[in-house]
Amino acid sequence: MKKGHWILLIFAFLVALDWYIRAPDGRSRELTGIIHEQGSQELKDYPYQFKVLKVEGDTAYLSTPRNVQVPALKALGAMFPEINTKDANNPDFIAAEKRLARVQSEAQEIVKTQPGIKSVQWTLDKEWLKRHFIEVPEK
Repeated sequence: MKKGHWILLIFAFLVALDWYIRAPDGRSRELTGIIHEQGSQELKDYPYQFKVLKVEGDTAYLSTPRNVQVPALKALGAMFPEINTKDANNPDFIAAEKRLARVQSEAQEIVKTQPGIKSVQWTLDKEWLKRHFIEVPEK
């Protein structure tokens, strides 16, 4: 085989390996689908799509665009650039915060009611944050 063919073969292998490592398992994909099937129209239309990243035992790990390290105002600023997120008293900002809490709670409840799931842990969606140019903490 020529050197170029080996390089392409190795590259294809590395891409496939990366996909395999990052790809959620079948149960995670199933639960993510259930969120989208059973969710309210508000949840379905929300700019951030919650997804199950993995399932370990009876715990599902859901993605979130915010946590104590990345406050909601940063994610909301990316989702709703027309809102002044620097003013905590801005009625539009307050409404956006409440809406995020509402759809996040709905996604959590949908997953928690599925057979075999007893708890939900939130996992910061670092990939989404990076795609929206939000600084991601190392931890």
